[in-house]
Amino acid sequence: MRVIAGELKGQRLVAPRGWKVRPTSERVREAVFSTLGTRVEGAAVLDLYCGTGALAIEALSRGAARATLVDRDTRPALGNVERLGLADRAELVRADAGAWLAGRPDGARYDLVFVDAPYRLADLVARQLDTHLPGVLAPGGRAVVESGARRPLAIASLERLRQRRYGAADVSIYAREGE
Repeated sequence: MRVIAGELKGQRLVAPRGWKVRPTSERVREAVFSTLGTRVEGAAVLDLYCGTGALAIEALSRGAARATLVDRDTRPALGNVERLGLADRAELVRADAGAWLAGRPDGARYDLVFVDAPYRLADLVARQLDTHLPGVLAPGGRAVVESGARRPLAIASLERLRQRRYGAADVSIYAREGE
């Protein structure tokens, strides 16, 4: 698995064997970032359930200003962030993503929010995102939600702008109503 484009193009991303992470495939990342286009440049990025950090790292490579990566176990992302020299632009938060969303200490807003939760947690994650995601998105921001194609997540509190299926993955892009 590699970074697809930008300043880190071609750099390898490591996904430790035996760890319970399911990195977003290169095909899906390429499609997502092609859709987002110039929205990535200078963006503040939040990567929930970050795993290896592939989505946030891809965004940083393509010009995002900073990224916050949240997961219960940030070790897979930490290894990639440090190895690629992104520590000054990436903050890693070791926490349950839903609990972190509910109690964000700084009230920061993000231009891009990536959500790639374990597919088996779809129902729980949908409720948490429905409640908290609108308050996390900056005006004009976008949320990119990857979920299982068999049970795709739906975020009723946001407007779905686009939905595509890539094999076993469903990817939806959301914005606040009217943005």
